[in-house]
Amino acid sequence: MSQPVARSWVVMGVSGSGKSSVGQQLAQALQCPFIEGDAFHSPANIARMSSGIALSDTDRADWLAALGDEIRRVRQQHGGYVLSCSALKRAYRDRLRQADPALRFAHLHGEAALLAQRMAGRNAHFMPPSLLASQLAALQPLEADEAGLVLDIRHSTEQLVQAILMQAGTASS
Repeated sequence: MSQPVARSWVVMGVSGSGKSSVGQQLAQALQCPFIEGDAFHSPANIARMSSGIALSDTDRADWLAALGDEIRRVRQQHGGYVLSCSALKRAYRDRLRQADPALRFAHLHGEAALLAQRMAGRNAHFMPPSLLASQLAALQPLEADEAGLVLDIRHSTEQLVQAILMQAGTASS
């Protein structure tokens, strides 16, 4: 008897790691909805980040609650989904897992210089490169008891998606 395909994923990492690109392609491969986590930030949080002010745990609380609500809604309607979300701290990931205990994480990890280069090359994103250091400082890697994997962003988007699909129990040809 084969294992069921894991279809509830958070593509996580700091800004510039490629969460949205990998998440969109993964959702397409798994034939499930893609949830853009940035779309759930309040206007106040976007203004803070746009101004170069890092968000506190308090600032993120309503955002995480909204993401939890969306996870529950999409899971009920579609079964699986892919969410792009920084999920920097264990406590944030625990909040997301409260909405879906079967959730798995794909942590897109990379060197600070590569992340900064990617951020500097973006045109229409509210997160300025000046906040990268605060995100890296806040980042808590996945722990041994958290379902997921860590992937190096030096690989192509396609390679990253294939690695996640292998972990999910399916691989496209």
